[in-house]
Amino acid sequence: MKILMYIFVIAVLFTVKTVSAQNKTITATVINATSDKGKVRFALYTKENFRKEPLQAKESVIKEGKSTVVFEKVPNGEYAIICFHDVNSNNTMDFELNGMPLEDYGASKNNLSRFGPPQYEAAKFLVKDKNVSFDIKF
Repeated sequence: MKILMYIFVIAVLFTVKTVSAQNKTITATVINATSDKGKVRFALYTKENFRKEPLQAKESVIKEGKSTVVFEKVPNGEYAIICFHDVNSNNTMDFELNGMPLEDYGASKNNLSRFGPPQYEAAKFLVKDKNVSFDIKF
């Protein structure tokens, strides 16, 4: 009977550790929005779906130039986040006729080239053994 109890306890502990290892959070904060008008829209990607359909999408109001979201239940892995200031709250990023963005945007790791859209390799980060938190600058 004791052996069965030990096996049960070990199985429960292993299950709890496995579940918690897959329930990480990513907290992303835009720290320099130029106004509190509109909202900031965030999208979480992997390399395979980058700039396509996001794994998770969130939006947040802006208060005193800052906007924060939390992506929950994120498995360990490699990710990137893109966000933009949706000033007019139309749920899309607006562009000039020549293709230049009319609204500010940013990406994880703050390593943007202003001569094109965000690139996965420049924005990627790891979710491994703990929750992740970082600031994004437009």
